[in-house]
Amino acid sequence: MSNKQLVFLLFLMVFPHKSNAQSGTNLEEINKVWYTFYQAFDSLDYKLMAAIHSKNLTRISGGKNIMNYETYINNYKSRFYKAKKKKQTSEISLRFFERINNDSIASERGIYKLVRNKDHEQTYYGQFHVILKKEQGIWKIVMDYDSNEGNTITEKQYLQAHGITDYHIFIKEQFK
Repeated sequence: MSNKQLVFLLFLMVFPHKSNAQSGTNLEEINKVWYTFYQAFDSLDYKLMAAIHSKNLTRISGGKNIMNYETYINNYKSRFYKAKKKKQTSEISLRFFERINNDSIASERGIYKLVRNKDHEQTYYGQFHVILKKEQGIWKIVMDYDSNEGNTITEKQYLQAHGITDYHIFIKEQFK
């Protein structure tokens, strides 16, 4: 083995290659974050919300204000407490029109549907853009933006986006 080959081999060992390829495995791991997100709304448990967000979170709500992690989580703590006290329910689901990832960062965009009070149902829709990064090997939300776009997001747009387990749509997109 030549010195150049040896140096190259040592380089690869010290600086392992990170794939930039879109990965179904990454989407499966990221979906664990989303399932916890769903569970947080369903159980009204702010601690679940805290667990999936980075302490370095930037939250942009409705295109109107910017919050940090502490403010965002405290808002959910208060909101979920009040909902529990009033015996309200909350269920959220996501559909996607963009899912881009590599082994350390992901960008996810789509439409959410929030249903409150199943008995006297109120349904809300909005568009979201979330950036996730791996922190110590665990996917965390580091940026979360959503907006109802002036109440123009509807069930139609929600249904046009892709389901959370439609991985094949997003993996194929990379190779077009």
